Amino acid sequence: MERLLEVMAALRNPDGGCPWDLEQTFESIAPYTVEEAYEVKDAIERADINDLKEELGDLLLQVVFHAQIATDEKKFNFDDVANGIADKLIYRHPHVFGDESAKTADDVLVIWNAKKDAEKNNESAIDGVTIALPALLRSQKLQKKAAKSGFEWPDTKAAWAKVEEELQEFKDAKTKDHQAEELGDLLFCIVNYARMAGHDAEEILTATNKKFEQRFKAMEKHLVTPLKDSTLDEMLIAWNKGKPAK
Repeated sequence: MERLLEVMAALRNPDGGCPWDLEQTFESIAPYTVEEAYEVKDAIERADINDLKEELGDLLLQVVFHAQIATDEKKFNFDDVANGIADKLIYRHPHVFGDESAKTADDVLVIWNAKKDAEKNNESAIDGVTIALPALLRSQKLQKKAAKSGFEWPDTKAAWAKVEEELQEFKDAKTKDHQAEELGDLLFCIVNYARMAGHDAEEILTATNKKFEQRFKAMEKHLVTPLKDSTLDEMLIAWNKGKPAK
């Protein structure tokens, strides 16, 4: 860790450091931070342990990079970051570092959420959901928070009825802007139904994207003519040939 911090400090050193690294800001590297987190997730899903080791290093670099920028701007340093998260973990685990008791993972979540809520000074029951989350995941978290306050359909049947209502409103929309608004409402309600039915909409769509990629590539292999020269009918025939047998 000490070596990595030294390397990052050298890269950001105005006297002989890297011109690109010296130009970076919190804002400019934020997209890379998000991207590296997703690459860690991808390595885990592929069960590629060597890739996971590398991607965790790339993600750690992002933390070190942000901390070095903060150090350069005399705001905080890496030790502040590490000590801050250590203090938070101790505070949120009184069943390990204090006198409280937790027998199950569910017990731990109750304690964790109570401690987390005590740290926040939210004006709304749905405050605290990170804006930068993917839209589907953020929808799910907003709905979960709203449900904790009692703002929840009585069952999945009622939630599905709302999906059908929003679908009809989308069909009835006359302008592009109105369609966009109603389509957003429809997507939001589908995510809510999925959540109430015990599904994770983000994970489901991720799996569907992966399935589409696999089937599209299989279709390409079954095409007689190159993709750019194939008709839609030819593509659909090849698509069906590429579908796995059930």
